[in-house]
Amino acid sequence: MAVHGSAHRARRYPDGMSGTVAPRTAAVDDYIKAIYAVYERGEGPASTTALARRLGVGASSVSGMLRKLTDQGLVEHRPYGGVRLTDSGTRAALDVLRRHRLLETYLVRELGYGWDEVHDEAEVLEHHVSPTLLDRMDERLGHPRYDPHGDPIPAADGTVAEFTARRFATLEPGDRGRLVRVDDTEPAMLTWLREQAIELGVGLELVARRPFGGPFEVRVGAADGERDLDLGPELADALWVDDVVEGVFHRGSAS
Repeated sequence: MAVHGSAHRARRYPDGMSGTVAPRTAAVDDYIKAIYAVYERGEGPASTTALARRLGVGASSVSGMLRKLTDQGLVEHRPYGGVRLTDSGTRAALDVLRRHRLLETYLVRELGYGWDEVHDEAEVLEHHVSPTLLDRMDERLGHPRYDPHGDPIPAADGTVAEFTARRFATLEPGDRGRLVRVDDTEPAMLTWLREQAIELGVGLELVARRPFGGPFEVRVGAADGERDLDLGPELADALWVDDVVEGVFHRGSAS
């Protein structure tokens, strides 16, 4: 279960998620979820290239779907300005994410799945689970705020917990923090982290950064003691830490 600091707060989206949700295709759900994911991680408006990479499709397919989403009033697409969700699109995306993340949480807690096994399962199930079943799962789980990867689960009223976590790759040598979120797009990466006993709540310290795009030397704090690992830049960028304490060698901190 994710552990998050006291700086987190809730954010409410327009009109919550109450009322009747218009039927959407699985493809539409996948696109609006991907667009929201880019925004959620602080990357700004989604680009056609970013969406094509995230969804594993061609740029021409993305352009065609964005036209459909614009016609449906779910997105605003400005040439060279990226793609933004409208209020309706945001509500729809939160509906999809609520289903996906509750399913992931249920699979881990109730059915014994690993955090590296649930994404693809939830991708299939999210398009078919009924609102009644979803609400009962939510109640059974005790209304969790975060999924097994540390992603916030939208509540039924449209609120989403926010937090001040930052990517581990942005830390300076000597900085340390607590792992609170992991990007879940690469199951193999999650499998490797599980094998290394790196899970949410564990302490991570950046010892050193090898030059010329080299690996990050990371000290992992665990119940059985500390150990050092080398993490590649892509993996370091996929980890999010909170409660960051700056080290004595942090840039600009020297007297």
